[in-house]
Amino acid sequence: MGNANPTHIDLQAIAKKIMIERGFRPDFPPEVQPQLAALRNRPPKMAAEGDVRDLRNLLWSSIDNDTSRDLDQVEVAERLPDGGVRIMIGIADVDAFVPKLTPIDQHAGRETTTVFAGVRNFPMLPEELSTGQTSLLEDQDRLSVVTEFLVDSSGVVESSSLYRAVLRNKAQLQYNSLGAWLHSNAPAPPQVAASADLQAQLRLQDEVAQKLKDQRHRNGALSLQTDELRPLVVNEEVVDVVKQQKNRATELIEDFMVAANGVVARFLEDVSSLRRIVRTPERWDRIIQLAATKGTTLPAQPDSKALNDFLLKQKASDPDHFADLSLAVIKLIGPGEYVLERAGEAAPGHFGLAVQDYTHSTAPNRRFADVVTQRLIKAKLAGQRNAYSESELSSIAANCTEKEDAARKVEREMTKRLAAIAMQRRIGEVFDAIVTGAKPHGTFVRALQAHAEGLLVQGGDGLDVGDKLRVKLVRTDAEKGYIDFARV
Repeated sequence: MGNANPTHIDLQAIAKKIMIERGFRPDFPPEVQPQLAALRNRPPKMAAEGDVRDLRNLLWSSIDNDTSRDLDQVEVAERLPDGGVRIMIGIADVDAFVPKLTPIDQHAGRETTTVFAGVRNFPMLPEELSTGQTSLLEDQDRLSVVTEFLVDSSGVVESSSLYRAVLRNKAQLQYNSLGAWLHSNAPAPPQVAASADLQAQLRLQDEVAQKLKDQRHRNGALSLQTDELRPLVVNEEVVDVVKQQKNRATELIEDFMVAANGVVARFLEDVSSLRRIVRTPERWDRIIQLAATKGTTLPAQPDSKALNDFLLKQKASDPDHFADLSLAVIKLIGPGEYVLERAGEAAPGHFGLAVQDYTHSTAPNRRFADVVTQRLIKAKLAGQRNAYSESELSSIAANCTEKEDAARKVEREMTKRLAAIAMQRRIGEVFDAIVTGAKPHGTFVRALQAHAEGLLVQGGDGLDVGDKLRVKLVRTDAEKGYIDFARV
């Protein structure tokens, strides 16, 4: 069939066009500029006063992607005499710069999320804020909302508290270099190598994170391997799509953020708030079938603990194909969503994390739900009435869920275009693949080694999510994002 790839494609223009088609308004309205100018002239005071503590003396550090500038959180740990560890997670105080119903807030409330479109990002907040004034950049005094909790020697979260503070990030670290050091004693990043105190601090954080993770898995949290794809660009040309894999540093942040979000959810139990949930999977029957092909019998009713025991068994016995199994299970469980939880009532829990109380609070530079939750926290700390009515929270939850789904589609559509460019030289090659979607309008597969997903244009009858097969790449169209495979 051949390929259809113009000699030059304006991927940034395509990304913006897709954003608009999916309901986003990527350009900030003109009213935003006067608000930014006012913040430049009169920024919030970076000082400890009233109920704002001064924690600038602590050895805070951040861990994020190599290129990230919108830093939402910093962490510090302290070992206690009884063997437990105090964890403090400082979250950027975005609300201090972006009051409710101001132009920037209204834009963020419409968009609800930063969209990462491969060739460019579409920030929810103006980058002057999200990568500047509200980012927890190294060696800068910053306002924050701190989530503090104690973790015992077995990884159980005990007492907790929340409060406002001014802090200073002492070390801006990256996932890849730090993860290698934590995992295998690879050379430490320069900042870490230069400070014995920072080395001890990060080792302690890693130790506690592993205990938190083990405790979550004992409770039934799912052990899934999710690899993000990103374009490999050389001389401004996309030459491949590569996997961004988890490591000990990404797990550290994930485990701390899960714990912090649980603490915040419990703190807000007596006020109406937002919850992040993943419902019990509707396609549990297909998950049972997948487990049966591996020699495991799952219960007839959804059971996250039984599912996780199966996943751990498979990860140990067949690590090379665990990512494929994870992908199928993730597709069958379905996406998360935001809901209103009324004061004193229990919303559905998070099936994947095996927790009842969970919210989003740790990324206010990138997610509007986290800004809303931050305002709820600050109102409660100040003894003020709830910052949002139940009707407001219900509308915000619905919009955040809708826009998150739209953002996934933008990112998927752009990933397809980037993959089509990278794959055009491989037409005719044969790949091992897994079925990622089986719907009336078509069957979709992912080539396992090439990290490319596309439509199965021949031989899709009778296939379902999780099935393995061999496919040949028969066509790419980078402008439309088409990658077509045929079963062989």
